[in-house]
Amino acid sequence: MSVEIMNTAATAEAGLADNRGQSHDTLLTFPHTINGKPVAGSAFFEVINPSTAQAFARCPDATQENLQQAVEAARGACYSWATLSWEERRRHLLGLAAAIRDHREELARLITSENGKPIARARDEVERSASQMERLVTLQVEDVVLRDDAQGRITMRHRPLGVVGAITPWNMPLVLCVPKIAHALYTGNTVIVKPSPYTPMSALRLGEIACDLFPAGVLNMLAGGNDLGRWLTEHSGIDKISFTGSVATGKRVMASASATLKRVTLELGGNDAAIVLDDVDVDAVAPKLYAAAFGNSGQICMAIKRLFVQRSIYPSLCEAMARIAKNTIVGDGFDPTVQLGPVQNAAQYRIVLDMLDDARKQGAQFLAGGHALNGPGYFIAPTIVTNVAEGMRLVDEEPFGPVLPILPFDNVDDAIVRANNTRYGLTGSVWTKDLKRGEALANRLEAGTTWVNQHVGLDACIPFGGAKESGIGCEYGVDGLKAYMQATAINVPVH
Repeated sequence: MSVEIMNTAATAEAGLADNRGQSHDTLLTFPHTINGKPVAGSAFFEVINPSTAQAFARCPDATQENLQQAVEAARGACYSWATLSWEERRRHLLGLAAAIRDHREELARLITSENGKPIARARDEVERSASQMERLVTLQVEDVVLRDDAQGRITMRHRPLGVVGAITPWNMPLVLCVPKIAHALYTGNTVIVKPSPYTPMSALRLGEIACDLFPAGVLNMLAGGNDLGRWLTEHSGIDKISFTGSVATGKRVMASASATLKRVTLELGGNDAAIVLDDVDVDAVAPKLYAAAFGNSGQICMAIKRLFVQRSIYPSLCEAMARIAKNTIVGDGFDPTVQLGPVQNAAQYRIVLDMLDDARKQGAQFLAGGHALNGPGYFIAPTIVTNVAEGMRLVDEEPFGPVLPILPFDNVDDAIVRANNTRYGLTGSVWTKDLKRGEALANRLEAGTTWVNQHVGLDACIPFGGAKESGIGCEYGVDGLKAYMQATAINVPVH
């Protein structure tokens, strides 16, 4: 079976109106959430369903006045929220997790409409949003006695920073939003969330759902474009920025936040490498590698972006990967048979196609895909590329689409050097039957997270962050919670 594109009336299947040809007044919309209340927008922008390339919703575009209202509300709620115990804040967040599950189908359909991913994967995203929050709040930052002797007692304690600004991306609109809320609120901060303007609707609906679950001002949700992001990072009333997105935007966030020396956590892009040794079972490992590279149509920051394969098994593994790609069903996420959806937005769609054209001009061989699919949406056939090398954009940059270059190697030490020869350092993996050797090689990869015989996946109890230009700081685990708090050493003399 060859790759096919499946198109359905996504918005109709979602229980939303099919908005083609309709006026702006009939498009789906949600308000901002400020100080525990819905706040209607005064200006709007369209939100595009990437499977149809048509607007299905209109999103309120926050003004500076809206932001100021949110900052004042968040600051006003800071003290009382911070004085609650860990257990009291935990109960609030468990209530939010339960509410997310109660609205699972609605939120999943919004995600598929704005992001394009298959509805089953959208439901998984909603569930993971709730479960990650539940797991994170099993942790707690404890006081640590650093010294207790004749000179005195020194205790390290952590307190909330104040107001957190959380900026979230379009590839995982809910599962990368909810944990930021959980980190900020569980550690005693208040939060203002800005979702991506490409995928704001599920987050805005979450803000509505959460209105009655927290004291006024604790959780605020504002949608908008680049101006709102800049205002948020520059605002002197915000104490920390947590940003997930591209390296280029992360650098701008850091520069903007530097004027007030805000604390920043940046989880940025990756050009993640997987190294496959020749002792693996090719037929067994190929589906796992494919899933780790093409999940969410390759639009996962930690997905495999470069695959290095030992030469003796290179032809057979390339063939196995191409066979899977050719049999993948691509299309509208509301069709239950679809396995991969579109690239999320037109700009990223063009970037991926430009990379494919650049590789083609330099002699790359496409074993599968390599082209756009017919249809109104932003669909690209799952692509397996060989005859590529360092120096090509497809290898040196992060495609962030359904594309995987596969490169042969002879010497594993050389493979490690090549895998590390990048400005990125988010994740990496080694695949081998020899687990001890795999661990030793994974230890040599310059990345924040490395795996053996697996790739992609988060545990809310394990810190996650990037090396090099893939980020600063971490989220998840106790270390991630501490990143939302100020450490204070308290010195008490004996007398």
